[in-house]
Amino acid sequence: MAMVASRAGVSGQTVSRVVNGSPRVDPDTRARVEHAMAELGYRPHRAARALRTGRSQTIGLVVTTLATVGNSRMLQATAEAAAERGYAVTLVTAAQGVAEAFDRLAEQEVDGAIVLNEASALVSDAQRPAGLRLVVVDAPREDGFASVHSDHAGGAAVATARLLDLGYATVHHLAGPADSFAAVERERGWRETLTAANVRPPSVVRGDWTAESGYAAGADLLSAPAVFCANDQMALGLLRALSESGRRVPEDVGVIGFDDVPEAANYRPPLTTIRQDFAALAHRAVSALVDAIEGAPGADEASVVPTVLVERASAASH
Repeated sequence: MAMVASRAGVSGQTVSRVVNGSPRVDPDTRARVEHAMAELGYRPHRAARALRTGRSQTIGLVVTTLATVGNSRMLQATAEAAAERGYAVTLVTAAQGVAEAFDRLAEQEVDGAIVLNEASALVSDAQRPAGLRLVVVDAPREDGFASVHSDHAGGAAVATARLLDLGYATVHHLAGPADSFAAVERERGWRETLTAANVRPPSVVRGDWTAESGYAAGADLLSAPAVFCANDQMALGLLRALSESGRRVPEDVGVIGFDDVPEAANYRPPLTTIRQDFAALAHRAVSALVDAIEGAPGADEASVVPTVLVERASAASH
């Protein structure tokens, strides 16, 4: 570091700030230090830094599965957001429970952990190692950890209201699993919007996030004038079921999904959906965790990421 400081014409403290990603360095100075580091082949030594700071610069990511679109996209976005803050990511699955996943992360001496989606519902009842800082994605706010989630209820309300505005008499709901925070919130937004419009909510049809469950649910939704699907994958299965039954989308049935997966624009017809900003979710989760690790104020709070309606061809004036 002394050699880098000499080459860049700065103090050793400035080099340390650049290495540790501190915002207290002006861009020109940062660029000069990074250029000197590149010229000299300098690389921070993670083990030595951990001995000096008491931090491993590693965060854990706890999931139950990577088969869902949300989890896989969050994994990539979290890894990218962590790298921007100078942290590595260790992935563990909660196949044997969240408490065991926490123990494994503690053994690896991570500085904190982010718990994703389905695993989040298990955090409250799980014993976790003392001092393990947590951020939970898709869970209600509780003492002891920060929470980050998309505006599931707000997005569902926008989708439902849009179908009503287009002239569909009512809106049915193809919901996600009953133990999912996101599914419960999306169902709440749908239900409250219909109730506010003096429309009695129809019975919920429930799937498990997969396209197969959406296709199976089609048998119960063939007479629906419009359907708000809790995710795009179930909407894909529903579109196939409707097509095979001879019902046209959007002429006979309006369909709106949730997530805006990359393939949604190429469904037949292209799917109107609610877009989740997975990059923003990951950045907020990582920022909240790193702030907690580094002792920044306000880290133990809730954060809600807005959603956006993306209009395509699966819902039209009716």
